[in-house]
Amino acid sequence: MLDTKRSWFKDLEKIVGKMFGVLPITPNQYTLLSGVMAIISAYFIVKELFWWAIAFFLIASFLDFVDGAVARAKDQSTKVGAYLDTIFDRYVEGIILFGLLFINLPSIFNVAGYVWIYLVMFGSVVTTYAKAAAKEKDLVNQELKGGLLSRAERLILIFIALILAAIYSDYNYTVVVLFIIAILANFTAVQRIYSAISINKQ
Repeated sequence: MLDTKRSWFKDLEKIVGKMFGVLPITPNQYTLLSGVMAIISAYFIVKELFWWAIAFFLIASFLDFVDGAVARAKDQSTKVGAYLDTIFDRYVEGIILFGLLFINLPSIFNVAGYVWIYLVMFGSVVTTYAKAAAKEKDLVNQELKGGLLSRAERLILIFIALILAAIYSDYNYTVVVLFIIAILANFTAVQRIYSAISINKQ
């Protein structure tokens, strides 16, 4: 949902773009740094040092906002930059989920924790691909957005899952959040597929 509400963050984006635009770092370098921060976060997840993992996850997520803000503030927006940003969005999310595979998540509904991680990733990939494929196959004229759980909402829920992991060492609440993301992410993928087909029928 938040991917359709970017106008809400325009003023903040301008402030961030001016602040970070003075540094000798290009928008693409900010994008690459977000990936590095995600790797560090995943390392701390594996070590079960969750407060550190949360800190670097927040930095990675913030840098994902900074790269676009700086690109627009310095009039350096490019197709390559936008492409890299999209690719690294997937990498950041995937790296964090990969880290979670190494902790002893309990089962929920008799389904192992790692299965819910797989379903989270699967829902994320199909949600993104449903958008890309709709444009590639000329079903829509503009980028297909919206749905119940876009990337921003997924990141917020992953952030909550990490906080719960830091507080509750049995990880019961963490796997519940992953279950919720898995269900809603795949529901969102179906929403986008249905939306693309519906638009094409009009």
